[in-house]
Amino acid sequence: MRIPKQERQRRLGELLEENPFMTDEELSDHFSVSVQTIRLDRLELGIPELRERLKSVASRTMQGEVKSLHSDEIIGDIVDIELDKRALSIFDVTEDHVFQRNGIARGHHLFAQANSLAVAVLDEDLALTAKSNLNFIKPVKAGDRVVARAEVKDRGPEDKRTLVEVVSTVGDETVFIGQFYMYRTTDGK
Repeated sequence: MRIPKQERQRRLGELLEENPFMTDEELSDHFSVSVQTIRLDRLELGIPELRERLKSVASRTMQGEVKSLHSDEIIGDIVDIELDKRALSIFDVTEDHVFQRNGIARGHHLFAQANSLAVAVLDEDLALTAKSNLNFIKPVKAGDRVVARAEVKDRGPEDKRTLVEVVSTVGDETVFIGQFYMYRTTDGK
């Protein structure tokens, strides 16, 4: 059953307020309308495209500046960070990131997103990965949006190492889990 335009636009606004990371394609599927209809609805409502929404969310939620990496060294877009606590990044997988023969994302891209997020979340001028435990759970394909969430789990006060856990998802499904034991230049005292 088709939803009237005004009702669809109202619901669209509410849905994007709740989850600003949804793509036009996901919204199109959700409302069973064309991508062009979603774009026109967003335009009429004054809702910007995804990239602009991400920048807006990032500017509202960033509670610290990344010290350990330059912005061009980060894989994915960091949209939320609270140094020494948690961080969130988004990485859109394109045809350039996948194996040609099967369309599955090459693992080093998922690792790079998670590892750069583990480095970025630390409140340090220098942070290095000392050790990592990785678990690739489900294949990722071109067109998927990988959302990585990093959480600082344990900050050892004596050995200058910190455990950062990163869980990456596509939609509601976990695709990657990494535990990164990070060397930091200060001991947190």
